[in-house]
Amino acid sequence: MRASFLTILLPLAGVAALTTAAINKPAQGFNIFSVQQDIELGAQVARQTDSLYRAKGQLMSRSSHPRAYQLLDGVVKRVLDSGQIRYRKEFPWDVQLIKDDKVQNAFATPGGHIYVFSGLIKYLDNENQLAGVLGHEIAHADRRHSTQTMQKQYGTSMLLGLLLGNRSNGQLVQIAAGLGQLKFSRSYEIEADKYSTVYLNGTRYYACDGAAGFFIKAEKEGGARSPEFLSTHPNPGSRVQNIQRSAQQLGCTGRNVSNKNFEELKRVL
Repeated sequence: MRASFLTILLPLAGVAALTTAAINKPAQGFNIFSVQQDIELGAQVARQTDSLYRAKGQLMSRSSHPRAYQLLDGVVKRVLDSGQIRYRKEFPWDVQLIKDDKVQNAFATPGGHIYVFSGLIKYLDNENQLAGVLGHEIAHADRRHSTQTMQKQYGTSMLLGLLLGNRSNGQLVQIAAGLGQLKFSRSYEIEADKYSTVYLNGTRYYACDGAAGFFIKAEKEGGARSPEFLSTHPNPGSRVQNIQRSAQQLGCTGRNVSNKNFEELKRVL
């Protein structure tokens, strides 16, 4: 793992020449991680995540659950093939199911490894909602929110020290291991919501306000029954209204999708 990670650190040597002001206060959208480093870091996080849930007996393998993956892959592929994904060809974009009906959550690593808990799928009411939530997660990866959030939370100087210094990569791996629990900023949540509508519009199949239905249901329940998804994806305010407004502007709110495959997916989980 160390050798693999070191091979992508060398290009960062040039970053050390940044001015002190740039290091202490990155420009809007600035990211010290390259796209290739998003891919490498995501691969590490995915290996750790797979190992964790496999040890708990919760990682659903493709060989043991082929139909569930066939149905879920169909939704993911429609979103990815919308023509709106910036890193469609660069990122692996694989999806894994975690068997835990009590957890209503999903997350994506850098580089596009997506994890979906069975509890979230069973919580949702229709395929539009599933596509909307997946679009939201894909946006976090495609807009590279995880590594930018790492940079903001831990500081550019500290991460550069880990990346360029002689210290063990263990600290960076520990930070990376917690990516699935990162709470994204208000601006990143707004952006992910917006791009979810853009991606779904590009499918020419889904009503692109699909994510709004999930958030409406979650807000109505609230309290102790609130999905875990909201703890790692806090409401930036006016979330539902913003999604619906974006969908109306795109003109993609009236699409009706059969829920036959979605209901089957819920049954086979």
